[in-house]
Amino acid sequence: MTTRTLVVAGHGMVGHRLAGEILENDREGRWRVVVLGEEPRPAYDRVALSSLLGGATPDDLTLAGPGAPDDGRLLLRPGTTMTGADRPTRTVTCHDGTEIGYDALVLATGSRPFVPPAPGHDLPGCFVYRTVEDIAAIRAAAVPGREAVVVGGGLLGLEAANGLRLLGMRPHVVERAPWLMAQQIDEGGGRVLARAIERLGVGVHCSSALHAVGAGTDGRAGRVELADGTVLDAALVVFAAGVRPRDELAAPLGLERGERGGFLVDQWCRTADEHIWAIGECAAVRGRCHGLVAPGFRMAETVARQLTGGAPEPFTGADTSAKLKLLGVEVAGFGDAHARSPGAIEYVRDDRRAGTYAKVVLAADGRTLLGGVLAGDTRAYPALRALTARELPASPDELLAGAAGEA
Repeated sequence: MTTRTLVVAGHGMVGHRLAGEILENDREGRWRVVVLGEEPRPAYDRVALSSLLGGATPDDLTLAGPGAPDDGRLLLRPGTTMTGADRPTRTVTCHDGTEIGYDALVLATGSRPFVPPAPGHDLPGCFVYRTVEDIAAIRAAAVPGREAVVVGGGLLGLEAANGLRLLGMRPHVVERAPWLMAQQIDEGGGRVLARAIERLGVGVHCSSALHAVGAGTDGRAGRVELADGTVLDAALVVFAAGVRPRDELAAPLGLERGERGGFLVDQWCRTADEHIWAIGECAAVRGRCHGLVAPGFRMAETVARQLTGGAPEPFTGADTSAKLKLLGVEVAGFGDAHARSPGAIEYVRDDRRAGTYAKVVLAADGRTLLGGVLAGDTRAYPALRALTARELPASPDELLAGAAGEA
């Protein structure tokens, strides 16, 4: 039996999952897996990155399980960047000049942080929030008692703000959208979240665009100027304003990109080249990128089944439901949280005294649950999420009373 070579470009969480799925399901030993990791360390739990600001170590985040370095079918090459490939000969080229032949190539290059191109964005004291090394640099630059600014009010930005608070700093969060966590929750939920974290000493500036980062007398970042003229002191600035797919290999490989970037692939995560796939944040599945790890895992499983002879399922989309605890505040969004379905009906229970907010979204028939938002109290999340796309067993008022902890 001839052993074939799979090259995986990228050793993040999704690339790691793919390697593990291949080694676990390739019972006949048909594949040798070569993983090229740009970072100097093996794959780690990037979702738990903020724990490094709370006392965890990089070793605590290292991913284990299938695909561990002691498996003889696996070759890990940390600190190695893929720079190109010759498709006719199926050969990958690395930054150090080495070449690796492949029978299958999977691009799992992930994404890079988006840094708004405002004046001063590259001053010393400005950081992104993506890698272990980024977190170490932020930790080293933190000045207890001083103010800091986080640009971005999504999940990552709020985690960064909490980390800075744990380091003794006084963070501000700047968000372009009208409310925090705008992709996951609605305005009412965002209001509850903002009020709760403001009580913890975190400044919240929504509907605010970054205008410039100004230097202090030492030449480092010293202040942040917003488009409305507001000026915030900032001993350091953290950019957590979203990501962009790492698709720079598209041109040298002659592969098509999606309209908003990412390697264009079909529902099986295949590019136009039958020997090349793309998964994770760098993959534009039918033109759309997914910036969460769970969809990336599903893509990895889809490709692994194709390569190991299993019964693959196409990647048809992502469940963006989420239950989170941010700076001690519980929030959740599920299904059609923003009531975008035609004819959708919203039922809201807003208890400002208790600091809780609950909303369910129903279909036009008034009976089928499409989604919802919870903030301040998420105990009803498991039950409500399980009812999504089903007919309600009780009235919206009864459901929302339960969501608010009163049923």
